[in-house]
Amino acid sequence: MESPARSGVRMLLLLVAILFAPGANAQGLSPDALVRAVSSDVISSIRDDRELQAGNQRKLIELVTRAILPHVDAPRMTRLALGAAWRQATPTQQQKLTLEFTALLIHTYSGALAAYRDRAMIVGPLRAGADETEVAVRSQIRQAGAPPIAVDFFMARTQSGWKVYDVKIDGVSLVSTYRATFSEEVRNRGIEGLIDLLSARNREHGRRIDTLTGPPATGRGRTSQA
Repeated sequence: MESPARSGVRMLLLLVAILFAPGANAQGLSPDALVRAVSSDVISSIRDDRELQAGNQRKLIELVTRAILPHVDAPRMTRLALGAAWRQATPTQQQKLTLEFTALLIHTYSGALAAYRDRAMIVGPLRAGADETEVAVRSQIRQAGAPPIAVDFFMARTQSGWKVYDVKIDGVSLVSTYRATFSEEVRNRGIEGLIDLLSARNREHGRRIDTLTGPPATGRGRTSQA
């Protein structure tokens, strides 16, 4: 049975996957307008593509890598997820952690998209000044027969547009959820132990995809981080 923490992470990543997708000029939109614009794009993409609806993992990974990852500040999310342990890592270890954590996000995002079902999103007005560099976009996810879910997207202004660095669903933070797991691993096995754990999880994701769909076609490999 999936643990509550793991289930919470999957739901958070599903919501990120729904909201941060292709089709909008990220640099030209305010954070709330970006959320509204791109959510309709990704939902349409899934509805119009039978392979995505069927859960084709290779295609989902391609979608995540191309369309979702550019809107997520993966390096900052890695640092936040490591917390104090980040400062214990050498520059080489920090680079490895960022690569492995980014690969884990790609695989987990693709798994969350495979579980996508119709949902409606209501985005509240942005309560922030024009000169703000970090904001929280408040929204609700609504689905028939279920109570609404409060979702807060924490975003920062970057040179390439607004990017998400954390998400809270009903007050539960994606970064904090990962931090609890990572901190325990670092205490038990050190930084190298955490790197090994992330690498092992990414290899397992790759083997699972190969088992379900067969090896990649000639000239088409997996994501570079996996």
